[in-house]
Amino acid sequence: MNVMPLQVTVAATVVAVGVALWAGREQGRGGGPRSAVRRAVLALDRVSTGVASILACIALAVAVSAGAWQVFSRFATETPSPWSEALVRISLIWMCYLGVAVALRAGALVSIDVAHRYSRGAVRRAVEAATLAFVLSFMGVMFWFGWAMTERVQFQTIAGLEFSMAYAYAAIPLGAVFAMVGATAHFLDRRAEELENAV
Repeated sequence: MNVMPLQVTVAATVVAVGVALWAGREQGRGGGPRSAVRRAVLALDRVSTGVASILACIALAVAVSAGAWQVFSRFATETPSPWSEALVRISLIWMCYLGVAVALRAGALVSIDVAHRYSRGAVRRAVEAATLAFVLSFMGVMFWFGWAMTERVQFQTIAGLEFSMAYAYAAIPLGAVFAMVGATAHFLDRRAEELENAV
């Protein structure tokens, strides 16, 4: 069994969580390297989460349009379209994997409500760091194996669309990268609307 992907993922997660803890620590007045790293991550997040959100919305619009066309062509013209079902499936895959980044950034995907709500200070920060470590580890594994799968299927075509299946599978590693940036930005600049509105 090849454990190299897991070793790389664990090492990268430890480094990323360490840097996030360091950059997120409160400091006095002035800039400094901590606030520079924090500002850089949050600036990258504004761009990446915005792009992911726009692309996820476009993917949803494509899925709805292709689905509507499928229903129309099947029942109105009685000649079902061979490409629309595959396009709906691929669009929904892209929408989900890109939407994960937006959900992680908003704190709406992985919420440890009870542990977060009843903890304070260092314990709360430890819960947040553990959550970040788990999310980064999972997304790192998704990136690694999603990339491998995308390379593996690049010469296969999608029935009905006649283009490489790699375009569909590319949603996995790309979505994982966007999600890692969103999770790290959420750790550094917590937006806890989900937790405050929870009953």
